[in-house]
Amino acid sequence: MTATPRIGTAQLMELLSVSLGAYYGDFTVAAASENLTASQGKTLNVLRRGPASMSVLATTLTCDASNMTGIIDRLEKRGLVRREPSPSDRRVKNVVLTAEGERVIDVIRRKMHNTIAGLDRLSQQERDTLYGLLQRTFNRQPDIT
Repeated sequence: MTATPRIGTAQLMELLSVSLGAYYGDFTVAAASENLTASQGKTLNVLRRGPASMSVLATTLTCDASNMTGIIDRLEKRGLVRREPSPSDRRVKNVVLTAEGERVIDVIRRKMHNTIAGLDRLSQQERDTLYGLLQRTFNRQPDIT
């Protein structure tokens, strides 16, 4: 009987890198089809989860606060986001996705044909397993949905 070779952390990291590269390549093309940069598209994607302050967005997207301001300015000009005072601190502005912003990020997600095709190859059990593993690996908070 032959033992199954163990998968090491380096192999997992390599496959994760390839997977994320394919995902972000697909995402970038879909965002560009809506006349958005990848950074603008990622911002809409983050805001799809709910409003966020400028500092939270900058941290989440790993970019400088001044760069975040430019991204939000351009998205706001297109009517995809709006700034609102934070209910807990009037000095802080939250960025909120508008109905048009929701529509655009949903269109981008639907245009991610390579990603959708790859995920469609999974059975429901495989999807459930992948979801659980990704959540356990990367989510710091439990899923509340």
